Amino acid sequence: MELSQMENVYFIGIGGIGMSALARYLKYAGKTIIGYDKSPTQLTRKLQGEGINIDFEDNVLHIPKDFMKENTLVVVTPAVQKSHTEWKYFLQNSFTIKKRAEVLGMITKDTYCFAVAGTHGKTTTSSILGHILFEAGEDVTAFIGGIVENYDSNLIGNGTKITVVEADEFDRSFLQLHPNVVCITSMDADHLDIYGDRDSMETTFREFADKVEDKDRLFVAKGLPLCGKTIAVGEDADFNVFNIKMNSGEYLFDVQTPDGIIHDLRFKLLGRHNLSNALMALAMAWKFGISADQIREALISFKGIKRRFSYQIKTEKLVYIDDYAHHPTEIDAVHQAVRELYPSKKLLAIFQPHLFSRTKDFADDFAKSLSNFDEIFLLDIYPARELPMEGVTSGWLLSKIENPRKKLVMKADLIHEIMDNNPKVVVTIGAGDIGEMVLDIKEALLGQGSC
Repeated sequence: MELSQMENVYFIGIGGIGMSALARYLKYAGKTIIGYDKSPTQLTRKLQGEGINIDFEDNVLHIPKDFMKENTLVVVTPAVQKSHTEWKYFLQNSFTIKKRAEVLGMITKDTYCFAVAGTHGKTTTSSILGHILFEAGEDVTAFIGGIVENYDSNLIGNGTKITVVEADEFDRSFLQLHPNVVCITSMDADHLDIYGDRDSMETTFREFADKVEDKDRLFVAKGLPLCGKTIAVGEDADFNVFNIKMNSGEYLFDVQTPDGIIHDLRFKLLGRHNLSNALMALAMAWKFGISADQIREALISFKGIKRRFSYQIKTEKLVYIDDYAHHPTEIDAVHQAVRELYPSKKLLAIFQPHLFSRTKDFADDFAKSLSNFDEIFLLDIYPARELPMEGVTSGWLLSKIENPRKKLVMKADLIHEIMDNNPKVVVTIGAGDIGEMVLDIKEALLGQGSC
């Protein structure tokens, strides 16, 4: 099956961040796109505003007749349950059904592909790389797992020669890709419901890395058990950030490359993890042939990604930051960045755990990471694709947090609890629907008159 043969594409789960980027790309490519999702969100409303029809009822009768033909491709997300009526209909009637990763594999096979993998840092690194390539005038499309502020979209460009993709380790999806350049930002244990244990996950990462035979085109964070160009901040490596200073809310730094030093770089995303992500993107762009001047200009113009250390309020009296962090390592990175910026202010962290399995697998690590904040509000676990697990609750996780200033809060009471707390620095953290509450939290904080 070739994409060129398909006129219509039906997305089941079109509102997902990765699915929606693919839908946009195929719409640009001239396909007729419609889709289903379980409920309206900011993403689905934006897609509808761009002319993509979306239905929110699982009903075969709502599928247009034009999409009942052989030239229809059905794209599904792993988050959709197999009991889904429309999915069962397409299966029973022998439609061509592909996972998102398989469609990305088809696209990357015919392009020069940069694949960005890692349990953390994929979205930021791929966004920075896509931005550098686009600003340098390359014929690129970057599929992003977040909304990039510069473009207000999860798609950068609409080129046909170069692709930048997030290589997702969930469900071993990244093995479907055809990369020319690979970077791996991290290999912390995650998705153990899929892999079983850390060793199995690392084996799969190595299998993915081996898709690139030329190890000069494999970029890895220093310390990972892989052979490639090493990336590090403040350490000896093939690409290294040094002379780091902070001035007026941005980093100033130099980068050592295998061929010399790139001086006087500036970058506005704070946190050492973001410096590492920027270095990853820089290394790949530099190896591809993008000039130091073009890299320098792109880095300083990069505005960030929504829900990645995203400032909602930034005044002398009050700061509100929102972040997608959903793994203990990511929470540690958020805490490091906030402490570096506001060392003397009380930090209130509001965390919504994501998935029962992840909460169970990393409960002790979550508790340790969250305990570092001055005060913690814990929301109920966001289930996503999972059913509840006996004994795995936010109350159970709360009992493990060694900090007396902790509280289990219902979403309906969250804003009231925040306002009663009178915080100076607020951080909302999590990959679930807490993101849908950010605007309401922001408006409540702004309305209290302390800004």
